[in-house]
Amino acid sequence: MRYTDFTPFDLVLLAQGLGVTIGLFLATTVIGLFIGTALAVIRFYRVPVLTQVVTFITELLKNSPVLVQLFLVFFGLPAFLRINVTPVEAAVITMSGNTAAFIYVIAVSAIESIGRDQIEAARVFGLTRWQVLRHIIAPQATAFAIGPLTGLLVNQLQVTSLISVIGVMDLTKIGNTLNLRTLQPFIVWAVVGVLYYLCAKLIAWLGSRLETRLRAHTAWKGL
Repeated sequence: MRYTDFTPFDLVLLAQGLGVTIGLFLATTVIGLFIGTALAVIRFYRVPVLTQVVTFITELLKNSPVLVQLFLVFFGLPAFLRINVTPVEAAVITMSGNTAAFIYVIAVSAIESIGRDQIEAARVFGLTRWQVLRHIIAPQATAFAIGPLTGLLVNQLQVTSLISVIGVMDLTKIGNTLNLRTLQPFIVWAVVGVLYYLCAKLIAWLGSRLETRLRAHTAWKGL
């Protein structure tokens, strides 16, 4: 067997890399959803000063390259704060913050899409702001946000490939390693691309199913 030949163990490496990619994607998605939604709620309550700070931070994260943010967290923070940041920690911090910034925008748009007449009617019946947010806004806003959120998550899955540049052994890093060993870039990157494609299609399918169910649940069914 030549050194450049593919081996069965290469499939194990690809599976491990795919597992790292999916694991980081899921973790940063959950963290991003929590933070982004919390920031949108702060915007809803119009907390003085804090609302302006949130808007500034999210604008900064949305409008700067993810790779620059990654380098800033991995190389900049350790030098500035004298702390140790592992590649995985840097990846989680960067991807979570970037995801949260875009989820914040989607959540704010979804909340603002709810008609003011519904909110005013709810307040007439004595509902508090928290009850209005929970029972009136949240169900409709969630159904509205699923479509844009699905598109965002597909994009964020692809953005995870950037974390390979700081040494995280994700799918892209494994692909690069196999490419350097086998010297067969077309085969290696075709396989890596197909794996990303299948994951993206799965996200899109799940998002479509969830959106259909939520819209059916919130649709007007008459008196």
